[in-house]
Amino acid sequence: GKVVANVPYVALDSFETDSLGRLYYKVTGINGEFVSGYDDLPGVPPDVPRSDAYPALVRFYHARYRDQPVGIAALHQPVYDDTMRGIALIQVGETIDARRGLSRQILFDTLWRQAVLVVAAALLAWFAVRFVLRPLMRLRNEVEARASTDLTDFDPALVHKEVRPLVAAMNRYMERLQGLINGQRRFIADASHQLRTPLTVLKTQAELALRENDPRAMREIVESIARTTDATVHLANRLLTLARAEHGAAEGGMAAVSLVDVVRQVGLELALAAVKKDIDLSLDAPLDAIINGNALLLHELIVNLLDNAIRYTPAGGTISLRVTAGTQPAFEIDDTGVGIPAAERERVFAPFYRAATSQQVNPGGAGLGLTIVRDIVALHNADLTLDSGADGRGLRIRVVFPASRVLTPAV
Repeated sequence: GKVVANVPYVALDSFETDSLGRLYYKVTGINGEFVSGYDDLPGVPPDVPRSDAYPALVRFYHARYRDQPVGIAALHQPVYDDTMRGIALIQVGETIDARRGLSRQILFDTLWRQAVLVVAAALLAWFAVRFVLRPLMRLRNEVEARASTDLTDFDPALVHKEVRPLVAAMNRYMERLQGLINGQRRFIADASHQLRTPLTVLKTQAELALRENDPRAMREIVESIARTTDATVHLANRLLTLARAEHGAAEGGMAAVSLVDVVRQVGLELALAAVKKDIDLSLDAPLDAIINGNALLLHELIVNLLDNAIRYTPAGGTISLRVTAGTQPAFEIDDTGVGIPAAERERVFAPFYRAATSQQVNPGGAGLGLTIVRDIVALHNADLTLDSGADGRGLRIRVVFPASRVLTPAV
């Protein structure tokens, strides 16, 4: 028995020359004898690993043959008949330069097509973005062309329906802004009027003092000037406090605040005023109640409420201060003063508005105390309620603060 290689002529022709490079082959018999092909084709090196796909039959390796790099596949082919049995070796090699050239050609063709696709996609995306953003550009141009005082609504038809909720939100925001501006204008007009009156009185009193020769009459005029000046300073301070409360611009910002400490401090500050009127002032509070707030504004809030209670509570009356802890800490002040009629409890928060009962007791008030209270309460997202006091007498004011995650007060 002898191994014979029967290679077709067409296959031999392809081994001789190929448009992509050269092909070589070699067939070795079961005893290592040369059978066919190129007898000097490099054999399988001993360190070449077996193929993962065909671990028992095929090995792949690279070598140099006839001064060219070649890739070779070695196939171990079982051979047997009645007279012999063994494994022949079939090797097929190909020049690598041709394969590399083909790889470069494929890579170039692929990259060229990909580049064309990328450029086309970029142009398409550019035109699509321009088309989609065109309504937004029109909206931007309208915003830039508007005067600073023009807060009229934008036309939702300027943009696509997907963007119309944004335009609607902008319109609602401008409505709120317009309301704020209108409120500020009304406040400035009212404040100007309120300040003009005492200043006019001061001017008149000063002119009278200049013409007066009687020392006693002069002293009375100067005392009137002092009282008018005190009232004007009080009004100006109230206006400044109100502006600070409306804009939340007090120093310190929001932090952990002990509501009990603030109420206790204000109570000590105004205790003398209560004693002078023989008013029984009491405080009922837990050990502590922590809220998230502005300490300066909270102090101003309690001062306004307690000062009003002392002013409008007659001699011999009572004022009770209460602080409650829990998930929603609260402050409550209950007095036996003149109170506020139910019909006026909403209007008393308007700037410079004074209830009829208040004007009778304290005609010189500015009418800003409860306005300041309202703005400070709003700044802290708290709830403010006015009600009659115990047995329907006086006034009870309750401020409930929102639940806070603050655990320790600020130092």
